[in-house]
Amino acid sequence: MSAQATYEFKAEIKQLLDILVHSLYTEREIFLRELVSNASDALDKLRITAADSETDEAPLEIRIEADKDAKTLTISDNGIGMTEAELVENIGTIAHSGSASFLKAMQEAGNKADGIIGRFGVGFYSVYMVAGSVRITTRSHREGATPVEWVSDGQGAYTIRELAGDEAAAVGRGTKIEVHLKDDMAEQFTDVEGLRHIIRKHSNFLSFPILVNGERANTVPALWREPKFQITKEQYAEFYSFLTYDTDEPLDTLHVSVDAPVQFNALCFIPEKSKDFMGFDREDWGFDLYVRRVLIQRQNKDLIPQYLMFARGVVDTEDLPLNISRETLQDNRLIRKINTTLTKQILSQLGKMAEDKDKYAKFWREHSRVFKAGYMDFVNRETFAGLLRFNSSSCETADELMSFEDYMARAKPDQKKIYFAFGPSREALKLNPHLELFRKKGVEVLYLFEPIDEFVMDALHTYKDYALTPAELAKPEDLSALPDVDTSEPEHAAQAPEKDALEALLVRFKTVLGEGVADVRATSRLTGSPCCLVNPDGHTTSSMDKIMRSMSHDNSVPKKVMELNPTHALIRNLADLNQADAQDPFVEQAARQLFESALLLEGYLTDPHALVGRVQDLLSKASGWYVKAK
Repeated sequence: MSAQATYEFKAEIKQLLDILVHSLYTEREIFLRELVSNASDALDKLRITAADSETDEAPLEIRIEADKDAKTLTISDNGIGMTEAELVENIGTIAHSGSASFLKAMQEAGNKADGIIGRFGVGFYSVYMVAGSVRITTRSHREGATPVEWVSDGQGAYTIRELAGDEAAAVGRGTKIEVHLKDDMAEQFTDVEGLRHIIRKHSNFLSFPILVNGERANTVPALWREPKFQITKEQYAEFYSFLTYDTDEPLDTLHVSVDAPVQFNALCFIPEKSKDFMGFDREDWGFDLYVRRVLIQRQNKDLIPQYLMFARGVVDTEDLPLNISRETLQDNRLIRKINTTLTKQILSQLGKMAEDKDKYAKFWREHSRVFKAGYMDFVNRETFAGLLRFNSSSCETADELMSFEDYMARAKPDQKKIYFAFGPSREALKLNPHLELFRKKGVEVLYLFEPIDEFVMDALHTYKDYALTPAELAKPEDLSALPDVDTSEPEHAAQAPEKDALEALLVRFKTVLGEGVADVRATSRLTGSPCCLVNPDGHTTSSMDKIMRSMSHDNSVPKKVMELNPTHALIRNLADLNQADAQDPFVEQAARQLFESALLLEGYLTDPHALVGRVQDLLSKASGWYVKAK
């Protein structure tokens, strides 16, 4: 046995170690990830370089042993091991990476060593975040190698000695790191369940078994690294459960391996149920980012766009430039490339899912509210639009869904517009006076039920060569050439009043309503209702106007144009009354009632008291007329 020798580290160690221990890593548990990664590298190096006889003796594995009484944590591997010279070079020199040197040698020899994790040569020193002292014993795989012991308290010096006799005989191939924990760290890092949790969190997918006090901790394999044809549905479900803690199976699974423009593997799941409950858990999203099977960042929100936040998954790449602590990225250009590619892959998978209408309907019911936010993704605009689904006037129930393509297939000859209308429900939209002409002409209208739908349509503006057009803003002359599908006479149909009588009534309404309206005019857009309101600019829908006013906290009632239906019996009767007596109070009362009723339908009437009182007065008068008529 050689005499024990004490060495100073080969750098300005005391100051540098202080930086490494107190400033480099955000979480103390990271030290275990670093030591386990080093052990995995040692096993990989042996597997790559050693003869088969050296790896057949015992299974390659990493062992972690916690001793509460002794306040120690031991991490050991039966990998390549180190000689005394390698120990001095790799451990005694901070920022010298034995793995980086190994990789360089492999590359120069034309060999691949993709599984090697270490790059910076500082990970080992993270142990001093929790350690009072560290003892390493190691034996190189080389024939006749002498085992060596290394001991340091991390204060700037270390001792090395060769082992002999019984001590040497007790040391097998590989490396054992015995961590003597600081008093305030002992309880946390000798808790076996806690250690297993750390392993599953950071190092679960390393390719070698990791045993904590004799029980394997990393039981779920890195499926994204396996050939897709070898993986069963049950294995995907098990992995999904491990990743999300969801007891249900995923609705769909996407497994991709990409070589260009950036190399990465990914496993993506579409959950069956949404976690977006009333806007809660809005930050609980993102893909877990791995580099060479080691977790770098949980829920990285740069890997996918926010409108795909319902997706759960992992991305593993070997190309990312990490900072020295391997906790953050130096450059996000590669992440952006992964985002672009992964987004296209997920959208393509949703397109395949859409071929099964029932399955896609499940997806839409659960995730559409989040997905619709993709209207800002201009790069994938066409694909996104093709995945949108709507209820419409041609549907039998509110549960039926259809796409733009479905609408176009049923469109009238030469129709180059896709019409839509916003409302709180199908029942409300059936009462919408703006849709009467569409029903009469048999023109389908898509129904929008959520405020975000307005922004979607406004941002898309067109789909292929079809203009997305609000039914409320459609010009009656655009539909007038179409034949009537509904030829039945409306219940309140009448002959239009004479031109002079109608114009006089329009003037009377404008006088009565005054500043409450921008104008009063006749229209041909109505068939069953006496009147409706439209925005004077002809470009903004009522629903969008309400959204914008709500955002600016504007509670005022906007000035709108009131349109009257000349063929409605009520309007004809009012015109006759007004022509007979230009001061008849019933005409004024009816004008206000019709205006406030229209405001009520539009959602602008904030004080219904006057309307209710007027209705009661009108009913009182009408009941007297009705009794006499009887």
